Amino acid sequence: MHAIVAREAGGPGVLTLTGVERPTPGPGQLLIKVAAAGVNFIDTYKRSGSYQVDYPFTPGSEAAGTVAELGDGVTGFSPGDRVATAEGINCYAGYALVDEDKALPVPRGVDDFTAAALPLQGITAHYLINSSFTVEPGHTVLLHAGAGGVGLLLIQLLKAKGACVITTVSTDEKEQLARGAGADHVLRYDGFAAKVRELTDGRGADVVYDGVGKDTFDGSLSALRIRGTLVLFGAASGPVPPFDPQRLNSGGSLYLTRPTISHFLRDARERRWRSDELFAAVADGSLKVRIGARYDLAEAARAHEDLEQRRTTGKVILVP
Repeated sequence: MHAIVAREAGGPGVLTLTGVERPTPGPGQLLIKVAAAGVNFIDTYKRSGSYQVDYPFTPGSEAAGTVAELGDGVTGFSPGDRVATAEGINCYAGYALVDEDKALPVPRGVDDFTAAALPLQGITAHYLINSSFTVEPGHTVLLHAGAGGVGLLLIQLLKAKGACVITTVSTDEKEQLARGAGADHVLRYDGFAAKVRELTDGRGADVVYDGVGKDTFDGSLSALRIRGTLVLFGAASGPVPPFDPQRLNSGGSLYLTRPTISHFLRDARERRWRSDELFAAVADGSLKVRIGARYDLAEAARAHEDLEQRRTTGKVILVP
């Protein structure tokens, strides 16, 4: 089979299409024939060396496809079943492995591309608003990058909870996407904290969801109400430099959390709770998944470059 392989850390150009042996499922694993793989910022962090991995390295933890082979002891799936995962192994490939308890059944009515686009970003959106901070009706939420893959899902899920959603974007095109998803107010990044204050009569947002990082961090803190919460869940503009915790005190006894998805997928029951709610919402039409770009597997380097340069909206997927 073919897979994308990086033999060293570096820019997108280190990703090359390579012939490799098809993996064999071990005990408790499924071998998935990949129909589509999701491209995520965490893949770029691992490729660049920001996150340490072993080389040669095949990126990708998110995919959807069909069960091709079962490892010993698998009882919950059969060959031919459609599954998705946010926790697969080396998914930028024609076939990939996933542990049985990390495989998510895909319901009828959800196509392979949508199934591949939903798990990581959808589950991220789900834990952000249900677990990192519990959003309730009437809360005012500031969300950065509202036209991104997580952002568009978050806007819809937040509106379904009865929140007022303020979001930031960088272009007119992205503003239209965010408004189409249901955002109440769409801002540019310049001076966003002061504008949030204006929109909330000086009070500030109850919670800020910040996946941008370095460029927005200070403004995100400034946009919060007293005892507000900053959920820093990504670093698209680079990691936040070390800061003095006294900043939280002076800002109004603020809360700061830096979650990661693995801590919100602790067991099969939690996985199924999150994924079942998301897939049900997609199947009934109440949650729309925007696939902003599809690339052939061989174009993985271009997909990474476009994602890092913020040329994309919605979800980016690779098709073997």
